[in-house]
Amino acid sequence: MGGKRAWWLLVFCNLFWAGNYIFGKFVVTEMTPLWLTFARWVLALVVLIPLAIVLEKPDWRQVAKAWLPLTLMGLFGVIGFNVLLYSSLEHTSATNAALVTALNPVVIVLFSVLFLREKVSRIQASGFILSLLGVLVILTQGHVLRVFQTDYNQGDLLVLCCVLVWTLYSIIGKKVKGVSPITATAAPTALAVVMMLPFAIAEGVDFSGLSPLAFTGIAYIVLFPSICSFVFWNVSVRAVGASQAGITLNLIPVFTAMISVALGERISQSQVWGGLLVFIGVTFASGLIDQQWKRRQAKSSAEVMDR
Repeated sequence: MGGKRAWWLLVFCNLFWAGNYIFGKFVVTEMTPLWLTFARWVLALVVLIPLAIVLEKPDWRQVAKAWLPLTLMGLFGVIGFNVLLYSSLEHTSATNAALVTALNPVVIVLFSVLFLREKVSRIQASGFILSLLGVLVILTQGHVLRVFQTDYNQGDLLVLCCVLVWTLYSIIGKKVKGVSPITATAAPTALAVVMMLPFAIAEGVDFSGLSPLAFTGIAYIVLFPSICSFVFWNVSVRAVGASQAGITLNLIPVFTAMISVALGERISQSQVWGGLLVFIGVTFASGLIDQQWKRRQAKSSAEVMDR
């Protein structure tokens, strides 16, 4: 897959995940985090498994060989991240959750450099700083120093755990070889559902007490954040690398603000300027500027040689 297409997939991936914060905040008031996670992925499998079989015709022997990393992806990315995120939304605001999640690119870059030996240029590093600054401008309403005055509660600590497990999911996903992207999403999901099944049965749930809003939220969460985003993420990580893909996670707070505006909230100047910083930073961090710079240098060198 080409780099430009992968970056577009990452944009939509993070747009859908932003909606997960909005709807998850509503649904978790009527359904436990475990059951929301379980129901989300059981329903997603109804689409993911046939999709993988029809479009990819997976080599099940290769899938079986990768059982350990796929199981770990299910444990971290499907169960761990989602249960922790929905649990955090019971205790903290969406703003605090988004703020802590903005640390994801830092951790992914760190782990990618340490364990995958990925290289990050100075331009990409400056892009990361810009995008993170943009997130802080948005979430602190232009008063960046407030980030050091935030009183983190239990929910904020749970989101920190989300950052760690998502980093592990991304790193492990990069290591899975011979398994197509949709299958690499469906297989860990199926394994995660099996692991969650006994706990979900023991906990139980009353679907008759759910409101129409909750059912709408579940439908959105199943189709977009669960199916589309995870497939887009796995495809893109293989194309551009875990560290560069991780930079785009800073788009989640921006899209969250945009969705809030669509729901009737007013957008502030800090959100506008912060959003611009994020998009500029993501452009730098994507490596596109590096590529253009190298092409110009190569062209200049060729012109000098011709003379």
